[in-house]
Amino acid sequence: MFKRLSHILFQEFDVSEEAFAEAQQISLDQNEILSETLIKKKIVSEQQLLEAFSRLYKIPFLPRVVLDEFNTDFTQQVSIQFLKKYAMVPIKNMSPMPGLSENEESSAKTDQSVILINDPSSFQPLDDVIKILGWDNVTLLLSTRESILSLINTAYDSSRDTAQQLVADMEESGYDIISEIEETADLLDDTSDAPIIKLVNHIISQSVKSGASDIHIEPYQNAFKVRNRVDGVLYDLLSPPKWMQSSLISRIKVMAKMNIAEKRLPQDGRFEVKIGDQSIDIRVSTIPITHGERLVLRLLNKSTKLFNLPELGIRDERLEIVEKLIQSSHGIILVTGPTGSGKSTTLYAILSKINSPDINIITIEDPVEYQLKGIGQIQVNSKIDLTFSRGLRSIVRQDPDVILIGEMRDQETADIGVQSALTGHLVFSTLHTNDSASAITRLIDIGVEPFLISSSVIAVIAQRLVRVLCNECKEPYQPDEETLKQLRQIKINEDLGQTDLPASDDTITIYRSVGCPKCFQSGYKGRIGIYEIMVLNESLQTMIMKTHDSHQIKKEAASHGMTSLYDDGIQKVLDGTTTIEEVLRVTQT
Repeated sequence: MFKRLSHILFQEFDVSEEAFAEAQQISLDQNEILSETLIKKKIVSEQQLLEAFSRLYKIPFLPRVVLDEFNTDFTQQVSIQFLKKYAMVPIKNMSPMPGLSENEESSAKTDQSVILINDPSSFQPLDDVIKILGWDNVTLLLSTRESILSLINTAYDSSRDTAQQLVADMEESGYDIISEIEETADLLDDTSDAPIIKLVNHIISQSVKSGASDIHIEPYQNAFKVRNRVDGVLYDLLSPPKWMQSSLISRIKVMAKMNIAEKRLPQDGRFEVKIGDQSIDIRVSTIPITHGERLVLRLLNKSTKLFNLPELGIRDERLEIVEKLIQSSHGIILVTGPTGSGKSTTLYAILSKINSPDINIITIEDPVEYQLKGIGQIQVNSKIDLTFSRGLRSIVRQDPDVILIGEMRDQETADIGVQSALTGHLVFSTLHTNDSASAITRLIDIGVEPFLISSSVIAVIAQRLVRVLCNECKEPYQPDEETLKQLRQIKINEDLGQTDLPASDDTITIYRSVGCPKCFQSGYKGRIGIYEIMVLNESLQTMIMKTHDSHQIKKEAASHGMTSLYDDGIQKVLDGTTTIEEVLRVTQT
């Protein structure tokens, strides 16, 4: 077999005899599979090796297999660890199998039993799977390890009992279990029979699957509720019986390495889990309330890719303004909005845009949410007195070009940020204010002098997140007179190339949410930003020296072409991106 494989690699993929012989020797010495050695040593790519196997064994090769639905009965007979170890997954009753030629598809249809494998030389494990399942006339297909592992995770995740079923089963058994077993590396691999462990795992995995950012565990006098926040809105997940409260909270506190005996004081902890191919960082916060401890778990999916600036929802003409601002050599750019409005995501997108080998970027954050390659990131730690102000004093001695301050919380931090901007650094930071003009008022309130603000701040970006309508089920409609009245309240700046709304009712079509299985019946899928960008020109700088009334500052900025959060939201309503109800929900103060 090795001789024939080597011949194909020599002839088809220009592999040298010396490299192949070296890989053979390494695989023997280290007791490795030859195919793994060839890929690890980068002698061939996985795809090239699978193409060679396809020629050698006459087995069709599918580079990528994605199946939304397939029979998962095999999950009750074969362990997930076995299939992952040998990278194979049995697929039954799938017709047609995507990516096959007509002849191959015809064969697969006849057999109706397909096993995707990554290494066709694993004869014994393959025979074991076929024997366990009792299948006849099995068709073998080659695929990449990533594709196979993805299908395995999908199968075992969908075949598990739901959290609601687990609660029902536990209610029938009617007993308490508090387990202090550490979590496994992958929640899908956890085979523990302890009901509380299974329930916690399912709460977390179902929340991750639905794209939740937070899980709330809330005890009441005679009830106990678990909710999760999806796209900024809280939904009920399940309501376990009251007797499970102590066990479930204790399990989470054990996972977060918190003191399970201390129930009188607030605590913070964290832990990491893997769910399939996703790595999830979970921060846990507890507070004592009247009827027990209330927990909030913040889910941070490290596998999620960072957004680029154009993906955030900033319209083209305003995107040009932002891209010009972030190329400034010095000054402060503030991003404002309430908690959960996407400020950190915007700042990470900005840093990714300007990051290059010729500039030195240092951040101080609480917490560091994403690791950015090539950027120095400091985590605030109050236990050792590493605060924003103390860390910032050290940062300015590190010769930075760009500084990111997670939040300007006090006068000392703000003063150091202002001085850094005045001495030639570009500073990014956040504030919790309702709009862009209020950021100026907030800085003055914490003690920054107006003349320093007008000299250092070059722009303020206010933002909110609105839910995006699900493309599968959104429904067009003609707005009624009341809605038209709300829409016509805006006066869109003609300098931005836009015009007022048409006068005729039948020329306006907007969309509303409906709900379907793809969006979990919510009518929305994902979120997008709405933005208010206030650039401090000479007129605004002069006004700040005279007054810090946010209403006057906002009026002056609007006269120079600033589009408000509401106006930007209405544009997204007219584009069919979101609904007017969403815009009103996040902009009404």
